[in-house]
Amino acid sequence: MIVQISLFLLSLSLLIVLHEMGHFFPAKWFKTRVEKFYLFFDFAPFHSLWKVQKGETEYGIGWLPLGGYVKISGMVDESMDTEALKQPPQPWEFRSKPAWQRLIIMIGGVTVNFILGFFIFGMLLWTYGEEYIPTRALTYGMQVDSVLMTQGIQNGDLITKVGDKSFDRLDPMVLVKEIALNNARTITLERAGQTLTLPISPDFGTKLTSGEVQKKMLLLPRVPFEVADLQAGKPAEKAGIKKGDVIIGMNDTPIHFYEDFPQIANQNKGKPVTIKVLRGADTLTLNLTLMEKGTLGVAREMKRFFHTERQKYSLAEAIPAGVDKGIRFLNDQLKAFGQMFRGKISAKDNLGSIISIGNMYPTSWDWEAFWNITASLSIILAFMNLLPIPALDGGYVVFLIWEVITRRRVSDQFMEKAVTVGFFLLLGLMIFAFSLDIWRHLIARFF
Repeated sequence: MIVQISLFLLSLSLLIVLHEMGHFFPAKWFKTRVEKFYLFFDFAPFHSLWKVQKGETEYGIGWLPLGGYVKISGMVDESMDTEALKQPPQPWEFRSKPAWQRLIIMIGGVTVNFILGFFIFGMLLWTYGEEYIPTRALTYGMQVDSVLMTQGIQNGDLITKVGDKSFDRLDPMVLVKEIALNNARTITLERAGQTLTLPISPDFGTKLTSGEVQKKMLLLPRVPFEVADLQAGKPAEKAGIKKGDVIIGMNDTPIHFYEDFPQIANQNKGKPVTIKVLRGADTLTLNLTLMEKGTLGVAREMKRFFHTERQKYSLAEAIPAGVDKGIRFLNDQLKAFGQMFRGKISAKDNLGSIISIGNMYPTSWDWEAFWNITASLSIILAFMNLLPIPALDGGYVVFLIWEVITRRRVSDQFMEKAVTVGFFLLLGLMIFAFSLDIWRHLIARFF
């Protein structure tokens, strides 16, 4: 948990500081006074954890890790400090600058986040390449989630196409995207040497994106139940099971592949069972008592039964590929929002607060995973900030574009009211998302 929280705070701090720099430097270039530059919010009752005054700007770290801000003189913002607006405009204030300069200051943050996301994706492809499991490497086919079985897909099937898109890599998110976002209505697969095309029900996209479905578990390599590791003091170790053993039966019921085990174990939670294992050429029968959740206390072997590949990129290839990956990711977010508004994707199942974001990070220090998540969040942050909601950058941008086109400026009084409404709208959305995360945690913990 400490590693996960550390990765989350490091990523969040990087994104916030760079985003706010996107506002800070254009403001300085146009000789606009910046009163504060803060990582995290310093609202009452605790205010700042640290601060220092450098020239006209106070730099600090707040106590509430929900974002950050730069306070620009003469600008109506979420601080609700409107006293200065009652005085005549001063040359160093935001409101005294031409509309095109104010527009550049406002879009600076999202521009940095977009560029950062594209750049990180490019550097990841250059440094690590892109690892994947070729579907043709799955000797035993795929292990599928029960939600896919409702569409006629079976364990051992090998999916080759989703709609018109070739499915040559084992990537459950491609399956979700094509069905939920691109409205794919067929799945083509191989079963026992035959090619079959199965229809998909119209409401299946909603089911796939439900919060009850674990996306990463939709498709897995189908493998025998070989023991890769054992937990000390758990039933498997106590009974004498060893690394490399293959579990082939329980209570006289054969176990051909791993997916056979949970079905039998769930009927025998906490009960004594007989386990049959294959050790080399020998077959052994061992007695043990399953744990309350129906587990043995072992980790299963996966990678020995298939191979992964990495697509390598030169620097010249990685930069445009990173931009393309970022654009495709952004396009998926736009489609997801569109499907939410149309009711085809449940908003309550797919919204989350900082708790959901924090849970995305690995529990061990993994730089590749860290930078992948950071790049994705950078693009999401840019997209969310561009929404035309007062108190977000996008809300200011809408008013500034209106001013540029009509040459009529929105009054400070109207801006003050709009920002107040936008602020409470965002606050309500944040509380709603946070309550959803708390409820999911309670459901998972007690039910």
